[in-house]
Parts: sequence; C-alpha cells; structure tokens
Amino acid sequence: QVQLVESGGGLVQPGGSLRLSCEASGSIFSISAMSMGWYRQAPGKERELVAALTSAGTTNYADSVKGRFTISKDNARSTVSLQMNSLKPEDTAVYYCNIHRWWGRGTQVTVSS
Repeated sequence: QVQLVESGGGLVQPGGSLRLSCEASGSIFSISAMSMGWYRQAPGKERELVAALTSAGTTNYADSVKGRFTISKDNARSTVSLQMNSLKPEDTAVYYCNIHRWWGRGTQVTVSS
C-alpha cells in the first residue's frame, strides 16, 4: 500500500508564492521511473491537470500556469513538488498529487487579499 501526503498549502496574497510537496511512503521502492503530476479542483469545477512530469523527464503545464509553476521531483526522498509563483485568485483550489496510480487527499490553496 502506498500513501501520498501533500503539504505546503495555505492562504497567500495575489502575487505571492507557495511550494507544495507530496511525499510517497509505504510499499514503494522508487518513484524515479513513474509519471507524476499535480491536479487541482476549484469549487463547482472539474479536476484539471496543472503540471505533469513524465517518466522520461518531460514536463507539461496547463496554459494557465505556464511560466509561473514548476514541477520537480526528488527521487531519493520520493517527493514531487510544485513551486507556484505569481499566484492569482483563480489559482484557488484544492491541489492533488498523483504518482502513477496513487492519489493524495489534497491540500487547499487560497489566493486572496
């Protein structure tokens, strides 16, 4: 069994930054060859892909976050992170971590003045 635990969410003013982290634990040997991503779901909206990191090492971003968000991983720590800069109110959502077929429970990000 594998658990993903997100951290780093919170309340931030527009233009601010947050760094989300997701640590995998349990019956997992290594995340190095796995695809992973961050998704978000705002109230009344469907869950959407924010950023993805493929097993080949390529990254993909939603158009709305390109140039502002960066996904990265630390294989040794079984962690995937999302650096979010220049945050906007429309970035407000619950952010979910996904590694292979596993999902975290989500962390709330609120961008408001």
